[in-house]
Amino acid sequence: MNTTQTLDRYGAPDPGLPAGLSAGSSAGSSAGSSEPADAQHALSPDEIAIGVLIGRVSEYFDYFVYGFASVLVFPSLFFPFERPLEGTLWSFTVFSFAFIARPIGSLVFLAIQRRHGRGAKLVTALVLLGTCTAGIAFLPGYAVLGHWSYVLLAAFRTGQGFALGGAWDGLPSLLALSAPPKHRGWYAMMGQLGAPIGFIIACGLFAFLHHSLQPADFLDWGWRYPFFVAFAVNVVTLFARLRLVMTGEFQALFAQRELHPEKAGVLLREQGYVVILGAFGALASYALFHLVTVFALSWIVLYPRQSISQFFRVEIVGAVLGAAGMILSGAIADRIGRRSTLAVLALLIAVFSGFIPRLLGGGSWGQDVFLLLGFSLLGMSYGQAAGSMNDWFAPRFRYTGAALTSDLAWLIGAGFAPVVALGLSAHFGLGYVSLYLLSGSVCTLAALAIGHRMRRG
Repeated sequence: MNTTQTLDRYGAPDPGLPAGLSAGSSAGSSAGSSEPADAQHALSPDEIAIGVLIGRVSEYFDYFVYGFASVLVFPSLFFPFERPLEGTLWSFTVFSFAFIARPIGSLVFLAIQRRHGRGAKLVTALVLLGTCTAGIAFLPGYAVLGHWSYVLLAAFRTGQGFALGGAWDGLPSLLALSAPPKHRGWYAMMGQLGAPIGFIIACGLFAFLHHSLQPADFLDWGWRYPFFVAFAVNVVTLFARLRLVMTGEFQALFAQRELHPEKAGVLLREQGYVVILGAFGALASYALFHLVTVFALSWIVLYPRQSISQFFRVEIVGAVLGAAGMILSGAIADRIGRRSTLAVLALLIAVFSGFIPRLLGGGSWGQDVFLLLGFSLLGMSYGQAAGSMNDWFAPRFRYTGAALTSDLAWLIGAGFAPVVALGLSAHFGLGYVSLYLLSGSVCTLAALAIGHRMRRG
């Protein structure tokens, strides 16, 4: 195989590779070489992990830029006719649209990849993502556009989710298959580190702007700056990811590992149960994900016991603890297994859920403890949440199965968490948030137990 070519799922040159991004541009390849790619340069798991991390930092930065704006800006900018609580609930409803659209985007872009190649899919998806992000940055509020303002916001948010479905590059699956058997927990954790890194960048940027600007300036133009940054990050990430996944070495490894897009209907008919179990197996982690980030910010804004600046400072410390927890989870999972780690953390999250009313309702000290402890548990759990059951897929289903499992986990675990948690707490009390998180832990434990029994049987 010539490394100056990139291969589609059948070993033919990938028609989706943009001009100038040939396999020959990768380090270690030479034009006209006839050596096999793996003979020239055998890709290490660390190199694959870098590619995963690059994509995930960009993705999570986008998540949290929108999430923070959905609390601090959008209720007053797009829903000024509602009271603050109702405006925030409407904003969180629009927030969830991306998670609804994401699996649909995955299905459409997987079909594009089968027809036009991985390069065309990634370029189209990330261009769409950047366009929607820029559209939100330039979008006037209700005072200018009236009802069209939040209609366009919903359209752009849906487009973001649709594009994120197409941004799946298969690198997490490739990393899982390439990791040494005794260190799979460690390498599974490495891609997840994109979450705290992206969060810290977004949180620091919003904290700086919110603290430095007058409220009127922040609501007028200051909040738009993080979206411009997100757009720029998407452009840089696009070329960085293409230069990784479109090289001959990566393409050869994708082909070797049978990581190509199969039709979703065939997958769901033959191994749909793995998609369901995989999504519910991570439910506790994904539910906690937005409870300690986006929902927590909304609670502080609507029922203030501390300043937003102080909240952001505590959140950044919490994210550092979360990153440390992820690293720790890698070591623990390599000793006791990834699914056993998830089960233990689901039990701890269930215990933690019982203290939510006392902590969130207990003043600034209790809220800080909620954030720091919640982030610590989230880091250890989320570090192993992605793809914990993907090894159950038949080889030809791993690529599509991993994508759809992730989409479903985000949808049922995280997509509706802010609006559900805020609605329950505002109308029925914080005790119902405890029940909501407890239900996620129960679902995780049930999915892991069912999966274990099915595998043994």
